[in-house]
Amino acid sequence: MLFLNKLLGYLAHVLMENRNGLLVQTFVTEANGRAEREAAMLMAEAIPMGKRVTLGGDKNYDTQELVGELRGMNITPHVAQNNTHRRSAVDERTTRHEGYEVSQRKRKRVEQVFGWMTMVGGLRKVKLRGMDKVGWLFTFTGAAYNLCRLRNLMATT
Repeated sequence: MLFLNKLLGYLAHVLMENRNGLLVQTFVTEANGRAEREAAMLMAEAIPMGKRVTLGGDKNYDTQELVGELRGMNITPHVAQNNTHRRSAVDERTTRHEGYEVSQRKRKRVEQVFGWMTMVGGLRKVKLRGMDKVGWLFTFTGAAYNLCRLRNLMATT
């Protein structure tokens, strides 16, 4: 799943696996109108080729360009459909499957990640300046989140 959060003049993006809610990759970009989709493509390119994977996201990722590029990379786009005043780029070959519905239900899990990073991880008020430093802090906080998440997952088994 790809999602973002705003940090000062930056956008923070995460790639999360749905099964356990662990972060796979973090990425920080400067805030602009296309940063979300560009970061999504950069992180999708880092996914190892092999078996088909799915990539979820919110309505902002529902564009013909992004959906087409993901399909070309053997990635099924499980982004939320944006049907407001236009036709969604995600068609019935994706939405008819049960897995699409599951992805849409699990999308909220990434909001829990950003909530934890803001409240517990100290990203509510970032005191660093510069994309490299903010990116380092965001990645470090993501690693701390994964450690806490792993502890909780291990306690339930």
